Amino acid sequence: MTRTVVLVGALDTKGREFAFVRDLIAQRGLQTLVVDFGVMGEPAFPPDIARAEVAAAGNGDLSVLADGHHKDEAMRVMAEGLAKVVRRLYDEGRLHGILGMGGSGGTSIATAAMRTLPVGVPKVMVSTVGGGDVSAYAGTKDIMFLPSVVDVAGINRISRAIYSNAAGAISGMVSMEMPQATEDAPLIVASMFGNTTAAVDNARSMLEAAGYEVLVFHATGTGGRAMEGLIADGYITASLDITTTELADEVCGGVLSAGPERCLAAARAGIPTVLVPGCVDMANFWGIDTVPEQYRDRKLYRWNPNVTLMRTNVEENVRIGELLARAANESRGPVAVLIPLKGVSMLDSPGGDFWDPEADRACFETIKHHLKPDVPYIEIDANINDPAFSNQVAQTLLDLIAQTGRTGQEA
Repeated sequence: MTRTVVLVGALDTKGREFAFVRDLIAQRGLQTLVVDFGVMGEPAFPPDIARAEVAAAGNGDLSVLADGHHKDEAMRVMAEGLAKVVRRLYDEGRLHGILGMGGSGGTSIATAAMRTLPVGVPKVMVSTVGGGDVSAYAGTKDIMFLPSVVDVAGINRISRAIYSNAAGAISGMVSMEMPQATEDAPLIVASMFGNTTAAVDNARSMLEAAGYEVLVFHATGTGGRAMEGLIADGYITASLDITTTELADEVCGGVLSAGPERCLAAARAGIPTVLVPGCVDMANFWGIDTVPEQYRDRKLYRWNPNVTLMRTNVEENVRIGELLARAANESRGPVAVLIPLKGVSMLDSPGGDFWDPEADRACFETIKHHLKPDVPYIEIDANINDPAFSNQVAQTLLDLIAQTGRTGQEA
């Protein structure tokens, strides 16, 4: 079967560039399918899917958008429409990779469509903003950004090389055959921080020995969102959410928040879940000079020159405890909460820089107070990184999975 690369862009302003890339991809023996989302001038060449179809999919009227007076509305409609068109092409088996080219506007529209595709589908975006912070465009998906260096406006000695590289990249990815594992084990996700590495490593070894494949996500905001995106997409069997530190950043205004709904993806998916208030003793900021003024008198720890940790207090730990209890209570599947009484991180251990039993207790007691009676609440007299705790965490998750009737050996 010949595989198809879908090209998405505005053919009124960048048609010549897309024709160039289209022909290079065709020379590699791949099919192309071009989708036009321009709204102003006429397309430089006839696309396979016209802009009118894209606008209609976004519930918009192309004749209204084309008058140039509602650019914000045009952006919204074409982004929504392109997302639906692209996802339909994938569902129909007509998309094996996707490539977009454009400025900030074109990047916004094209990547909105790319984010509807599963992880693993090749995605390349040639963009004028590709060399900057592209987190808002990428979301939690595996989009490869190629800085255009010059604007996507014409073919010259610089852009010719960039476009050729982009064509080669998407062609190579689409043509690449992924080696298949002899047996795919069911997937478990685990959240981790440097301060819980020992705990996760030990628990992971137990879960892998039981026949599971463990995906570890660094709890840096993006990591938590990526983990929960895979849960929402239905890839995951169970969740070992041992490092819920992103809730501390959400409460304190830190730089590594994953949003107010962190921990709820597993609850809504109904998968077996273990929740632990791991590393909720710390909120994250960048260099010491970036710590907000209201926090300058708090306990701060320079984790490295670019990351400063702030010890959370009693009031903040109460709010974190409420969020964790909410996640457990809303779970549609088996869930348990485990509590490490001797500290929730490497720093929060007896004698450690962040050791604060009063703040920890505020979180623990809040969880216990708000938790539904039928949700197991297990206290262990150990630090989160002690084998006694991580062993119990892994075993509890295995027990919850067993309640669903699915085991790693049987999958």
